[in-house]
Amino acid sequence: MIKSKANQLFLMRTSFLVMFALVVLSSCKFNSNYQNEGELSLQGTWIQETVPYQDELLNYSLHEFRFSCDSVYVKIKSFAKNPIIVDSCYNDGEWAEYAKGLYVIRNDSLLIEATYTYENGKQKLKGCYTIGQYLPRLEIRKQTADSLYLGLKNSHIPINLRKTETTTCIPQIVY
Repeated sequence: MIKSKANQLFLMRTSFLVMFALVVLSSCKFNSNYQNEGELSLQGTWIQETVPYQDELLNYSLHEFRFSCDSVYVKIKSFAKNPIIVDSCYNDGEWAEYAKGLYVIRNDSLLIEATYTYENGKQKLKGCYTIGQYLPRLEIRKQTADSLYLGLKNSHIPINLRKTETTTCIPQIVY
């Protein structure tokens, strides 16, 4: 009788531990290090060649976006006719900044969460121009197979892009 009670207690404890382990393991979710597919119609490189009235503007920027799966790589070429800051960084009024991160489309918005980088893609923690996060909130005004018309939420200057290259998403491992 004592052995059977000890066996019953052992079985109850073991069952409890197994059930607890199953609950804990089933509540965990593995987050894959693979990219998501992103928006199929955006895959590729898009460039902005001009802005309206750029000859009359004191400063303006031209954008280049490269969408690869759910990732985005941005190049922003800025031009200033009058030096904003007298500094060798601003290269006589022409300079470029870079960012990389992720994007998502929600309704009519293109939301980008990126970090400013050096040209080689490494995160920029110090140096010329902007450091930190690049978080534009863009409105998709119109899109065709080879053109994308965006509006920046805090600017009246449109970002009209032309597709120069189409790519296919091949998800990569992201670290």
